[in-house]
Amino acid sequence: MRMAKPVAISAYHISASLGSRKSQHPVLHGVSLAVPTGRWLSIVGPNGAGKSTLLKCLGGLLPCEGSVQLLGRELHAWGHKERAKHLSWLGQGGAGADGADDLTAYDVTMLGRLPHQSWLSPPSDDDHAAVEHALRQTQAWGWACTPLGELSGGERQRVLLARALAVNADVLLMDEPLANLDPPHQADWLLLVRQLVASGKTVVSVLHEITTALAADDVLVLHQGRLLHCGPSGDAATHRALEAVFEHRIGVHRLMNQWVALPKLN
Repeated sequence: MRMAKPVAISAYHISASLGSRKSQHPVLHGVSLAVPTGRWLSIVGPNGAGKSTLLKCLGGLLPCEGSVQLLGRELHAWGHKERAKHLSWLGQGGAGADGADDLTAYDVTMLGRLPHQSWLSPPSDDDHAAVEHALRQTQAWGWACTPLGELSGGERQRVLLARALAVNADVLLMDEPLANLDPPHQADWLLLVRQLVASGKTVVSVLHEITTALAADDVLVLHQGRLLHCGPSGDAATHRALEAVFEHRIGVHRLMNQWVALPKLN
């Protein structure tokens, strides 16, 4: 009998609001999910569905009602540094890199190793090895000594991805990781994620690219802050939910041994 994989990250009935204290508006409404170890879950939905808000709640970056657990332990029970060793974050549009333009790509990637370092201690040999490996994984090693501010949008995105990888966390949360990447590097990202998952890592991504999202193990479909569907990417029910949430303006089809989402032109 095949044993179920342990859950890497989960949420139970979480709700969240955005805005000022005087003017809050609900964004998430009682969303629950569970992502097993060694799986890739993609979160999709129309603009304003609450995708990024859900990911921020999973990462502990936004307060929410309900329960979020990392590796079977309540997220709020983790110490900040210890949690940062096990949960890595890649924000939308390079979020988290503000003020880093003068740092080299190498130094930015080294920031991912901070949870593993003692206060004021220099980077160890393991830290340097992890940084080089991450930069090579994202094909960014060639500009390791270049300041972040001198890089193109796609190059910058690959460095920030390297920073997230350098943590060597069990769970990686990625919000619009394909932003500014050209098609070949989008394909590289997809291959990299599959390698991470094969090695036992867990990935949760927010994606606008529905065809890429369908390459994930599972797809979670959000609509107006509510969970519409969550299931394997190859299931017909998942495809029906995707088509419905986008008002049947796309169709999911099998093409060259993969699922693709194509626009309906009439």
